Amino acid sequence: MKVLRTPDTCFDSLPGYEFEPHYVQVPVGDGSNRTLRVHYLDEGPWSSGGSSAPRPDEVVVLLHGELSWSYLYRKIVPALVAEGFRVIAPDLVGFGRSDKPAARTDYTYARSVEWMRAALFDQLGLEGVTLVGHDWGGLVGLRLLTDQPARFRRVVLTNTAFPTGDELPGLAFLDYQKLARDIAHLPVGRLVASACAKTIADEVKAAYDAPFPDESYKEGTRQLAFLVPTSTDNPATADNRRAWEVLSKLDTPFLCAFSDSDRVTKGFDRRFVESVPGAQGQPHVTIADSGHFVQEDNPRALASAVIDFVRLNPVA
Repeated sequence: MKVLRTPDTCFDSLPGYEFEPHYVQVPVGDGSNRTLRVHYLDEGPWSSGGSSAPRPDEVVVLLHGELSWSYLYRKIVPALVAEGFRVIAPDLVGFGRSDKPAARTDYTYARSVEWMRAALFDQLGLEGVTLVGHDWGGLVGLRLLTDQPARFRRVVLTNTAFPTGDELPGLAFLDYQKLARDIAHLPVGRLVASACAKTIADEVKAAYDAPFPDESYKEGTRQLAFLVPTSTDNPATADNRRAWEVLSKLDTPFLCAFSDSDRVTKGFDRRFVESVPGAQGQPHVTIADSGHFVQEDNPRALASAVIDFVRLNPVA
């Protein structure tokens, strides 16, 4: 497996992103002893100046999805830290400052789950997690949740889905699949902007382009579109069906905070609200004037939803 690593200089002076990088190594998963470097943010008052203060009991893990990286959460992280939470925001393999396998066939749904499991559980040893999953962050995060539910205290989903291939995909998603397959130059920053309800600045678009110095670095963001189960012969169908069996019995507090104007996932929250026991009686919210990337359109509303949800569901 050939692996690319984005030069650190690509991440210099990104607007609003002044966080210290942290890294762990996870197995490549090809039968060799090689590893991949996974980047994550680890924010809180203990993380600077060598403070010996104990880490907070509440750990919030922010998982991004396709096209984006931990930069997506740059306005959410400080709000959660201000509430006294420890905040972990990793970059999926193939995104952000994490390593990028160079061939599309290197990426599978199972590997994406395993790479993040190894980073968060084997290397960081996280327990008591409140998961915030967006887009592919939901597809990966829900597999982690249903595999090891005891590690999680709460779940917040925003603009995501958890398909098994038994449902027909929406036209907006199929359009993106076609684009990811056919276009010679994948304009990541412009695509993020086009999926927002509000205008984002050119320098913010450039920050979403930063992890990808050229097209060779984009094989992950192209391939993930085709790993989503859109038919029952998808390799992930059986695993996601098993995961739904766990979700259908799970009483872990579960919140949906979806946007009102996301063409890709609008309405997908209904199945979670109706099918997951832990979602019953929770204050599910629809965030107004927001597109797919609600973290850009209305970060304050999403951060408030997470904070209120944690406070409403304290540890027993």
